[in-house]
Amino acid sequence: MADQVVPHFQNTSGHDSIAIGTRKFMCIGAKPPFDHPHVFLDMGTENEIVCPYCSTLYKFDATLEAEESSPNDCNWTPEAA
Repeated sequence: MADQVVPHFQNTSGHDSIAIGTRKFMCIGAKPPFDHPHVFLDMGTENEIVCPYCSTLYKFDATLEAEESSPNDCNWTPEAA
């Protein structure tokens, strides 16, 4: 299970919606230190989901890789501990 990293996304720029290439991911709100609690979101079979903390609308886009976003400034990689 530890062999897969869950993609993380943020919306520091305040986009109306973000297209991502995965249905399972973490939303952190904005880049640290202004992030909200990191929440795991799962779209299931749906194609969009709204983060309950920051109200960012995420839309699944099958043409993107799992870690990619459009706009492309919304992916975030956590620092190694």
